[in-house]
Amino acid sequence: AAVATLSLPVFAPAVYKSMSLTKTDIQLAQEKARSSRLDLINQVTKAYYQLMLTQDSYEVLQKSYALAEENYNVVKSRFEQGLVSEYDKISAEVQMRHVKPSGVSAENGVRLSKLQLKVLMGITEDINLVVTEKLNNYESMVFANQLENDNFGLENNSTMRQLGLNDELLKKSISLQKTGFMPTFAMALTGQYQSMYNNHWNVFDYSWVGSSQLTFSLNIPIYKASNFTKLKSARMQRTQLELSRIDTERKLNMQVTSYKSNMQASSEQVLSNKEAMNQANKALSISKKRYEVGKGTVLELNSSQVSLTQAELTYGQSIYDYLTAKADLDLVLGREK
Repeated sequence: AAVATLSLPVFAPAVYKSMSLTKTDIQLAQEKARSSRLDLINQVTKAYYQLMLTQDSYEVLQKSYALAEENYNVVKSRFEQGLVSEYDKISAEVQMRHVKPSGVSAENGVRLSKLQLKVLMGITEDINLVVTEKLNNYESMVFANQLENDNFGLENNSTMRQLGLNDELLKKSISLQKTGFMPTFAMALTGQYQSMYNNHWNVFDYSWVGSSQLTFSLNIPIYKASNFTKLKSARMQRTQLELSRIDTERKLNMQVTSYKSNMQASSEQVLSNKEAMNQANKALSISKKRYEVGKGTVLELNSSQVSLTQAELTYGQSIYDYLTAKADLDLVLGREK
C-alpha cells in the first residue's frame, strides 16, 4: 500500500503569531548590532580626540622646554658677564629641568593614545599612525554648535529602541498565549493506493485500488492550567519592562542634560582660555623685555612662562572636553553621523 497525506491548517492563530514573533526577534537583533556599532564609533571618536590632546600637549611642553632652555642660556650668558646673580641662573636652570619630565611623560602619553586607537580600529602595532589634525581646528565647530537648535529626543536611542522591541515581543507573546484558549481548524487530504493478497512478487501484475479521503478536524481546548500561568507571567514581565523603560528614560534624559551643560560650559571655557592664552603670550613678551633691560626679575620671567604653558594646555583641554561631551551626547541620542 502507498499512502500520501496533505495537511493544511485552516485556522491556527498560534502559527501566525509565532511568525510575527520571529520578525520582531530579527528587528531586535538588528538593533543590538546597531547599538554595538554606535558604541564602537563612540570609543574610536573619543580615542581620536584623546590622541590629538596628547599630541597638542606634547607640542606645548616641547615649546615650553625650548623657551625655558632659551631663557636659561640668556641668563647664563648674563651671569657669566656678571650682570645677574647666581640665583637668577639657578632659577632659570630649575625651571628648564622642571619642564623636561613633563615632556617625557607627554611623549609616552602620545604612544599609549596611538596604541589605544590602533586597538579600537583593528590596526596592527607595526603600522605607523599619523594624525595631523589639531584640537584648535575644531574651535569654529565649538562656537557654531552654540547656535544650533538640535532635536534632543530619545527616539533614536538604541536602549529605548530595544526596550520598545522587547515590549513588542512581550505583547505578541501575550497574544500567542491567548491563542491557547482558541480553537483550531485543520483540513487533511489523504490519497491511498492498495492491493489485496497476491501470491507472487511481481508488483506490476497486482490489482491496485485507489481511494482518497478529505478530513476536517476542529480542536477546542476545554481547560489547560499552564495557559493561565504563562499568560499571567507574560503580563507581569511587561509591567516590569514598562517600569524599567520609564526609569531608563529618566536617566537618559538626565545624561542628555548633563552632556549639554558640559558642552555649554566647555564652549565658554574655550573662549575664556583663548583670551587667557593671548594675554599670557603678551605677558611673556613684556617680561622678557623687562628682564633684558634690567627692570624685571627672573621670577617674573619664569612665572609668565608657566602661565603661558598652563593657558595653552587648558585651552586644548577645554576643546577636548567639549568634543568628548558631544560624542557621548551623540551616543545617547543614537546619532550615526
